[in-house]
Amino acid sequence: MKFTNTLINGKLIKRYKRFFADIKVNNTTVIAHCPNTGSMLGLLDKDNQVWISKNDDPKRKLKFTLEMIKVQNSIIGVNTHRANRIVEHGLKNKLINEFKNVKNIKPEFKYSDDTRFDFLCDKKILEVKNVTLVRKHNFAEFPDAVTTRGTKHLNKLIESIDKNYEPYVLFLTQIQGINNFRIAKDIDNDYYQNYLKAKKTGVKFLAYRCHLSSKEIKIEKKIKIVDE
Repeated sequence: MKFTNTLINGKLIKRYKRFFADIKVNNTTVIAHCPNTGSMLGLLDKDNQVWISKNDDPKRKLKFTLEMIKVQNSIIGVNTHRANRIVEHGLKNKLINEFKNVKNIKPEFKYSDDTRFDFLCDKKILEVKNVTLVRKHNFAEFPDAVTTRGTKHLNKLIESIDKNYEPYVLFLTQIQGINNFRIAKDIDNDYYQNYLKAKKTGVKFLAYRCHLSSKEIKIEKKIKIVDE
């Protein structure tokens, strides 16, 4: 997934009211939209290097959007709105091994009256989770806060097996150079227990990391999921 324009480099001043971030660009402070509803744990230290995109659409209240943050020499993609576009690019370009042979890709699959999944690929359901948390060297983690929605999705994916679907969860790891992934059970043990239940029932879990730059973000390689 290529950015329309090359991103602008700056430094983080602060994030506030969840959806706003003050960014220092050269000697100017700009307000950027922060498109991430998570806690962004470990990402928000003042003066962290960041990249923002610019959109001159007159209908937009904020012209800038926070896209990536550099933490401990790793670039991390924080715009959750881009996750499905990155995965769709990966599906169409056969960058996800388990989905190389699918013929039909349907985004925003309406599974039931109260549940949509990110993709239906033939009979494979694919739910995408954007991963930005890294606390221990070379371990990406999800979630970064309690996720009741994530637990609901796991239970719906378990249910889908009886309807002859093949359910997958893809942990899209937008953390440069990371090689291992695990569930952050100390943050949300309920999600972890339901993950173990879903895995035992037949839901398949994948973790792929991304290559990130100021020009594009794309799926790079599969990484190991570690159960602890």
